[in-house]
Amino acid sequence: MAESVYEFSARRLDAGTGDEAVGLREFRGKVLLIVNTASACGFTPQYSGLEALYLAYKERGFEVLGFPCNQFGGQEPGSEAEIGAFCRQNYCVTFPMFARIDVNGPHTHPLYTYLKRSKAGLLGIFGAAGIKWNFTKFLVDRSGKVVGRYGPSKRPERLTGEIESLLDVV
Repeated sequence: MAESVYEFSARRLDAGTGDEAVGLREFRGKVLLIVNTASACGFTPQYSGLEALYLAYKERGFEVLGFPCNQFGGQEPGSEAEIGAFCRQNYCVTFPMFARIDVNGPHTHPLYTYLKRSKAGLLGIFGAAGIKWNFTKFLVDRSGKVVGRYGPSKRPERLTGEIESLLDVV
């Protein structure tokens, strides 16, 4: 099993048709909040809270990484260009967004396999519990280790204490 999130790569949402993946090692030494997102979900307004966290803490070494996913109710059906435009126009998203991925099933992105194994969730006592819905959040410390998993109903602004405590560790 991988030792940290830095061992994975993913394609940026704005990469166009290229297959060039960005190594998450680009974020080494930062506190990360990794979120599977969707544009047509009841939790979509959380983009505002995610952006607010990003703007509040990015100068201290914090990043939000958004991973669009269409596996839950078909709530992310658009093209990558449409997803990016939606995020910018409706929520002024400036944090890094990546190309659409699967977070469950046979085509699960390797990063999400790692995240789920690291923090299995309530039903994952015997292994990696699947992601239940959009806007599941994983908090990662500066060493690339997953230290928290939060369900969709946990609003981003309620994570400030955990984020601040991780940012204080240098």
